[in-house]
Amino acid sequence: MDTKLAERIAALPAYKELKERRSRLGWWLTIAMLIVYYGFILLIAFDKELLATRIGDGVMTLGIPLGFGVIVFTVIITAFYVMRANSEFDELSEKVRREALK
Repeated sequence: MDTKLAERIAALPAYKELKERRSRLGWWLTIAMLIVYYGFILLIAFDKELLATRIGDGVMTLGIPLGFGVIVFTVIITAFYVMRANSEFDELSEKVRREALK
């Protein structure tokens, strides 16, 4: 990439806004994922009895749906990021591209 073009892009207010919004969302989702994942790991480490609690009369324990919930949570926040990227971030990226090529 041309150095002057990269400098022009970096100076654009739309690029700064895109970078800030994307980074802020990425950090919030990362923090949420770390809380959910390490919360589950801490339950495994320190409260095995809670996770071993049976649900109903069968062999299902509380740990199975909680573990499945961690996986579902991961899919949900990934889908949320993709939706934001495909709408808000793509629009800002296009704005940056148009402004950079003027």
